[in-house]
Amino acid sequence: MFRRLIKDLLRDRRLYFMLIPFVLWYIVFLYKPMYGLVIAFKDYSVFRGIADSPWVGFENFQLFFNSPYFSRTLINTVMISFYSLIFAFPAPIILALLLNEVRNRVFKRWVQTLTYLPHFISVVVVAGIVTNFLAPTTGIVNHFIALFGGERQYFLVNPDYFRTIFIGMGIWKDVGFNAIIYLAALSAVNPELYEAAVIDGANRWKQTLHITLPGIWPTVSIMLILAIGNLLDVSYETIILLYQPATYATADVISTYVYRSGIQEMKYGLSVAVGLFNSLVGFILIIAANRLSNKLTQNGLW
Repeated sequence: MFRRLIKDLLRDRRLYFMLIPFVLWYIVFLYKPMYGLVIAFKDYSVFRGIADSPWVGFENFQLFFNSPYFSRTLINTVMISFYSLIFAFPAPIILALLLNEVRNRVFKRWVQTLTYLPHFISVVVVAGIVTNFLAPTTGIVNHFIALFGGERQYFLVNPDYFRTIFIGMGIWKDVGFNAIIYLAALSAVNPELYEAAVIDGANRWKQTLHITLPGIWPTVSIMLILAIGNLLDVSYETIILLYQPATYATADVISTYVYRSGIQEMKYGLSVAVGLFNSLVGFILIIAANRLSNKLTQNGLW
């Protein structure tokens, strides 16, 4: 067994040499910084360092769980992630299914290009575009509202609109790029199945329902598992660019609380504790989602 392993390593040595930079990147930037998780259990001081900072145990976790921000950030995070699963997750699937029905290749390529280009635009630029579009005096949305006799509104200071704006912005930015995964899965569906369905008298809707959707279901289930695993990991960069104290009631999430407590208030131990809690919940969710998927659909990450 050992000789065979050595033989395989020598045979594929060039491939393993190519793998070294990626392994080093993971070690340096992902695994080595994990030592910093100890800060969650200490009253960390920049001047004392991690080793010399006093140990406080679970005090930082208790401080977060007993704070008024815990329930607000947790509810907001779950609600935004839930809305993303309901509205944003199916959007690329629907777009891929619609593009799969298009027979004009020129039109199909134009639509694909126009829908996945926003993914490559910086989130700062996209947030600026959204802010300008929704501006109360110069925004195009308020211009249309005023044109039809409505009252101009400042959408970004109204907590009731924040989640809708955030989810809509995310769909516009990533729907085309995420649809590429499902288009690739659709290309793997055997075309002979469609020919047999046509002979049996199945229309396009029945073909989609009984052939297309089951054909891409393994891909959908894996992407759904990953989405559930990231349930508490919302795009905090976008939220930071869009939210303000007036919208904290619906916009403040766990990630933004970590940013404020760690960067702005310099409560490093508390911020690391909150981030660790977020990661542990995500880890539990992805394991539970994978087990449920394996049980119901026989598809999973492992």
